[in-house]
Amino acid sequence: MTTIKERSEFILRTPAIGPAIALVVAVVVFSFATDTFLNVDNLSLVVQQSLVIGTLALGQTLVILTSGIDLANAAIAVFATLLMAKMVLLSGMPGIVALLLGVVVAAAIGAVTGGVVTVFRLPPFIVTLGMLTIVTAVSRIYASGQSFPVTDDTLGFLGQKQYLFGQIEITFGMLLMLVMYIGVWYALTRTAWGKHVYAVGNDPEAARLSGIHVRRSLLGVYIVAGVIYGIAAWQALGRVPNADPNAFQLGNLDSITAVVIGGTSLFGGRGSVIGTLVGALIVAVLRSGLTQAGIDNLYQDVATGVLVIAAVAVDRFSRGRQR
Repeated sequence: MTTIKERSEFILRTPAIGPAIALVVAVVVFSFATDTFLNVDNLSLVVQQSLVIGTLALGQTLVILTSGIDLANAAIAVFATLLMAKMVLLSGMPGIVALLLGVVVAAAIGAVTGGVVTVFRLPPFIVTLGMLTIVTAVSRIYASGQSFPVTDDTLGFLGQKQYLFGQIEITFGMLLMLVMYIGVWYALTRTAWGKHVYAVGNDPEAARLSGIHVRRSLLGVYIVAGVIYGIAAWQALGRVPNADPNAFQLGNLDSITAVVIGGTSLFGGRGSVIGTLVGALIVAVLRSGLTQAGIDNLYQDVATGVLVIAAVAVDRFSRGRQR
């Protein structure tokens, strides 16, 4: 029979298990604390509320796995929403072309970020902090203080709703996020590229000595993350059909929160996108449950902050145990 010590060590070695348990506990607690939490419509709404942050967190996970961090991801997504909506509204560009343009521009920004990090060997925190400032300023200049409504069905497509079994409300955005998570999970766990990502995050010098092209791998991660941020912009326009330069101001921090709570190490080389998905759901469940329980938003932020600190402490402890 396995001992309690062995079970605890197994949980520490499997980052997604702890967050999954925490998610189940949170759902159970809020189902008893409120009368409406387990309502089918509310659970569907919780998932919908996690869409944009969950997608941003997917790209953030790739960057953090390489021992980096991306503070500009939400700003990139916001700029992409403005570009898509404004090009359709004011320039008459077809929606599909505007969508592709937004994704390409987001990928290009990711490429610039990755290029600066790899070529000049600057800390990702500093580079993405600078990129956050630049992209935020460019977005506000481009928008001229205005927001732009979505006037094209293609840009709003992911917000269309269907009913599973005639009762459970789902959107195309939910399905797309699930497909993206499965795709990135497969790439990380079943391809050489994924193994390189983990190797670079664990020890870039050892990865280089083993024949991995570290700079190419890092650049690829930032480009892929940029594409994901562009898709997050599409999801945002489906969720709220309006491009606002002031949207998702804390999206970067929320995405980092989802990644850390999901068990991905801020020190790189350890974690999974499954854990990130669970982490994004935990954040959404926590905010929904506390709101229905009548808890002020400020206290919700306190609770989220405590969770992040606890998750980082557990990660540091588990790494110490493995050495």
